[in-house]
Amino acid sequence: MSNLKRSFGYLRPYTKEAILAVVLLGLVVAANLSIPRLVQVIIDEGVTKQDMNVIMRTSLLMIGASILSALFMIGNTIFAVKASRGFEGDLREELFSKIQTFSFGNIDDFTTGQLLTRLTSDLNQVRLIITMSLRMFIRMPLTFIGSIILMWITNPSLSVIMVVLLPVIIVLITVFVRIAQPLFTKVQEKVDHLNQVMQENLMGIRVVKAFVRRRFEGRRFEMANEEPYGTSLKVTRLLSVLMPFIMVLSNLGTVAVLYFGGLQVFEGTASVGQIMAFINYLSSAVFSVTILGSMAGRISAAEASAKRINQVLDEKLKIREKHDASKLDNVRGRVVFEDVDFSYGEDGGIPVLSSISFTAEPGETVAILGATGSGKSTLVNLIPRFYDVTSGRVTIDGIDMRDVTIESLRSAVGISLQETILFSGTIRDNIRYGRPSASEEEVLEVAKAAQAHKFITGFPDGYDTTVGQRGVNLSGGQKQRIAIARALLVKPRILVLDDSTSHVDVETEIKIEEALKKIMKDSTNFVIAQRISTVLKADNILVLENGRIVAEGNHSQLMETSAIYREIYDSQLGGGVAR
Repeated sequence: MSNLKRSFGYLRPYTKEAILAVVLLGLVVAANLSIPRLVQVIIDEGVTKQDMNVIMRTSLLMIGASILSALFMIGNTIFAVKASRGFEGDLREELFSKIQTFSFGNIDDFTTGQLLTRLTSDLNQVRLIITMSLRMFIRMPLTFIGSIILMWITNPSLSVIMVVLLPVIIVLITVFVRIAQPLFTKVQEKVDHLNQVMQENLMGIRVVKAFVRRRFEGRRFEMANEEPYGTSLKVTRLLSVLMPFIMVLSNLGTVAVLYFGGLQVFEGTASVGQIMAFINYLSSAVFSVTILGSMAGRISAAEASAKRINQVLDEKLKIREKHDASKLDNVRGRVVFEDVDFSYGEDGGIPVLSSISFTAEPGETVAILGATGSGKSTLVNLIPRFYDVTSGRVTIDGIDMRDVTIESLRSAVGISLQETILFSGTIRDNIRYGRPSASEEEVLEVAKAAQAHKFITGFPDGYDTTVGQRGVNLSGGQKQRIAIARALLVKPRILVLDDSTSHVDVETEIKIEEALKKIMKDSTNFVIAQRISTVLKADNILVLENGRIVAEGNHSQLMETSAIYREIYDSQLGGGVAR
């Protein structure tokens, strides 16, 4: 239970609430355990001796004990919920904060569905066991111990029955826990897969409908949904076997008490009230063990969930900032790749980039051209240090980017990623995402440069238009232009546009290029493009093939020296554009 024990550390800020919950729980147990003793008094001192005063007085004490128990339980619930909900909020915030520190390499290790499960289902399992601990899990051992002590005080000879009964019950519960825990781990893994299937389907619902794949997706979801169901059913079957066995043992214990207790009553060594009190304490003890047994399943589930949560918290960051990292100030924007190799995964693997060397001077536009899978996006992802190079180095103004703080590095880089992501909120909010303090004039300037101002003002609410989930109410080209405006607004010294105009028509693309020349004339600009028309006026063009630079130069130079470049040019433009 080491993982669960570690998670309990997040309960520390709520120690006061937890202690109060436990104290009140102890008072609940004390009040409840007093009732069988009062029943004994009523039978032995009241009923047997026909003393109504004793019956009335003791009955009032029983009512008072019940009322106190209820009040203490209400207080326990309030403090237990405060502690567990505070614990849940803190741990979820810790998880979310850790995920925010992940590099692209760390994110590659987890699917979105897995992270969502850990932030929701897994965390809820652990929170639930905290609540149950402060309300039930601590109560049951206290009740059990109190019942055993009072059984011994009430009738020591009959207490031997529990010596025989308890070891058998404990063995049953131990076996159940050992079998159940791996099954609970499997259940959460199946839930991961289920969440992944749901997420893919919901995100791609338009594709599903377009290709009439509703039935196929329905079957796929049904299979994913049945996986956790089947494993959960195994756990339920185990529990359905465990509980009846415990109840049988409990009933056998009661029968034994009635038999041997009856003999003692006949012999005059015990009273009827004693036997009744003993049976009540026996029932309480067995009930406590039974509840602990049923909770063993939940504890196993919580331990499995805590382990999965700790996997995220323990994930080693693949991009680490040096302790003596300096702040990148007064950035000019000279970017140099020096014999850079890169492979995904810590164990190397197939190189994605090999022997990449080039220089980008401030004010230059460097275009990167190549077939799908040639390593274009990977190359530009090294500039803001989303990944670290495997060998070689990337420098900015002569400084190895690994020697500067990540925040100052990325503050100098504006980027529009290949996959355009917009957030819920207004169009203005999305443009200001990197600089919330930007003025209205600055927002309008970058929107005009990105050729977004015209279509934005065409909406009834203009810049206050609400962006639907993932920008669903905008076209691909509109989303790309908003993303470009967002990148421009941070006034970067280095601008990276990763295939950011693929959904924009050629005429609009030309206007964007002309505007960028003015607004980003002093910056170093990297442009990835599928269309060769996008790169014709670039100062330097890198042609990538299988992760290597196979040609470099401007358009005129490459037309003379690179057969690959000429082939791409002829396939897209033919002789339609002057060489």
